[in-house]
Amino acid sequence: MNQTKSKFYYGWIIVLLTFVTLLVSAGIRSMPSVLMIPFQEEFGWSRGAISSVASIGILLYGLVGPFSAALLLRFGIRKVVLLALSVLGASLAVTPLINSLWQFDLLWGVVSGLASGMMANVLGITVSNLWFVKRKGLVVGILTASAATGQLLFLPLIAKVTSDYGWRYAMYAAVAAIVVVFILVAIWMKNNPSDVGAAPYGATEVVKPEPFRGNVFLTPIQNLVIASKNKTFWLLAGTFFICGFSTNGLIGTHLIAACGDYGMMEVAAAGLLAMMGAFDLFGTTISGWLTDRFDSRWLLFWYYGLRGLSLIFLPYALATTPYMLVVFSVFYGLDWIATVPPTAKLAGETFGKEKSGMIFGWIVVAHQIGASFAAYGAGIMRDWLGSYSQAFFIAGLTCFIAALFAIRIQRQLKKHKEQAVML
Repeated sequence: MNQTKSKFYYGWIIVLLTFVTLLVSAGIRSMPSVLMIPFQEEFGWSRGAISSVASIGILLYGLVGPFSAALLLRFGIRKVVLLALSVLGASLAVTPLINSLWQFDLLWGVVSGLASGMMANVLGITVSNLWFVKRKGLVVGILTASAATGQLLFLPLIAKVTSDYGWRYAMYAAVAAIVVVFILVAIWMKNNPSDVGAAPYGATEVVKPEPFRGNVFLTPIQNLVIASKNKTFWLLAGTFFICGFSTNGLIGTHLIAACGDYGMMEVAAAGLLAMMGAFDLFGTTISGWLTDRFDSRWLLFWYYGLRGLSLIFLPYALATTPYMLVVFSVFYGLDWIATVPPTAKLAGETFGKEKSGMIFGWIVVAHQIGASFAAYGAGIMRDWLGSYSQAFFIAGLTCFIAALFAIRIQRQLKKHKEQAVML
């Protein structure tokens, strides 16, 4: 079947299913921010200890990415996503039984981190590479925005359930969401366009993708060795380290607790994160559209620079009026993960379609290492100094460094384009 004769392209259903999967996965990964204060009150754990669990989960969430890309190509999207959903659901179902920090470490730091990492940004990149030739930037933007939408839908709900009924019922609600997504994926998910007799969007020829012939554990490492010889890889990894340091590791993990330090209730603070999610849904989708049309390096320059300004403004917003926090949420939310589409495009241009999924996965590892540092470091700084202000200020300054890295990518990319073709 030629896609130009088809009234509706099935790939958009795959995008919708992937969006919902990433939405639920991201929403669940953001739950520790809601659980921090209830766990502190019930178990007596310090914020540093709870932050360490979030830090481990964030790190493994990223570290599994390159291997997830290989598994998705080797076994197909459907099988890998169903397995990840099963493991994630099981870890959540057991969590209400915990009574020790090591159990929380195991279930949320290790199991949940690995399972949700199988359904991270690499899944969106793989779907866009397999199903789309045109509109890739837009698709990556839409799928990246699912993380923000996960917060938009999940955090206020989880915070409300936790406030009214306790955190254990919040876990059961999350398990129910996973069951619904599992059923949808089992029925409608397809691995590639040829499964439905279609060509990739923007192409005319129906071609089965080349089977993955490498080792799912060794091939990602081999690709890392290749990428590490390219300065553009290190510049992209450096900017993404700072991206993670200034988003999910810091704001995603600690903003609710920071608002609590100023007397704001958890549900209201979760609403701020949800507002960020709403604006990032718009901002990241527009970022994908812009990535199809403008220089990705200059987009990154502006994204990181504006994010730095917003983080330096945050301590002032917390100390003044709720209106200032709304201003921060809108300004910061538009930029939350708008960096992903241009970063993914630069990785694809530099390393090619076949390798870009796994190499982008390694760039995401750098993102999650940065997020892990921020998640743990900000918790420790709060315990020592009694405030998150210093952590927010440091993150803002690092964003300005990332903006400078983005400009440097412009010089290196031209130099390495011929190298990338040879790879």
